[in-house]
Amino acid sequence: MGVGRTGMIGLGAMGFQMARHMVNKGFEVAGCDVAPEPVARAADAGVKIAGSAAEVGARSEVVIVMVATDKQVKDVILHSGLLEKMLAGGVVCVSSSTSPETARELESACDKYRIGFLDTPVVLGQEAADNGTLTVFCGGRAEAFEKAQPVLSAFGANVMHVGTCGMGQLTKTANNMLLWACMAANYEVLGMMKQMGADIPKLVAALQHSSGANWSLEKWGRSTGKWAEKDMDVALELAQGAKVPMPLSALVDQLMKGLNQDKMKALLA
Repeated sequence: MGVGRTGMIGLGAMGFQMARHMVNKGFEVAGCDVAPEPVARAADAGVKIAGSAAEVGARSEVVIVMVATDKQVKDVILHSGLLEKMLAGGVVCVSSSTSPETARELESACDKYRIGFLDTPVVLGQEAADNGTLTVFCGGRAEAFEKAQPVLSAFGANVMHVGTCGMGQLTKTANNMLLWACMAANYEVLGMMKQMGADIPKLVAALQHSSGANWSLEKWGRSTGKWAEKDMDVALELAQGAKVPMPLSALVDQLMKGLNQDKMKALLA
């Protein structure tokens, strides 16, 4: 028998859309958030509002966590009563970006309650969340993935099991490092071409059919332009811990600190 009852902890911009798609795909969704505005919006979309993370756990077979920081993720899973209220055999999925170490710590905690755990970070941004076409990288045991996959597919066009616990986060880190390098290169090149009199929208359209095409360039001016410096720090800390030199990524990290959505859009004007 398939999963019918699900939960969403964190109903912000991304979490709300994920919960909305689960409702639309026929799942019963219990949700909670610390802020009243997202709670009201989620209720209007059919989410059954719970008073706490523990209550979400009591009402769900698969719980998805989408909050901002490693500390918030740990508080929700380890210190809210969530695991105590979930039935054995349930699965907790963390779609927040965390360190791989945090993911592995949480898997160990879930094991004590015979609850499955997956790190399930998402990529492709807000537009994909709105459209239900996110890519979901899943790290964890195969049996947990098999149970959670239909739920994750409610908002994910590509839901992939990429290895053991922590590999979901590592795969997103690899994606981010490549994405940021492309964004920094795009900004530098488009800025130069603008100074030389190029029609930037026409140039961007032409380059989509070239060997220099990339996802960031395709979305230039349409994406939110938001990214988390925390994610960059995780990438560089991992490299430092592995003693792997990353001179290009270190430079990209500095360049990205000065880049924002307004600057990206200004090149199109």
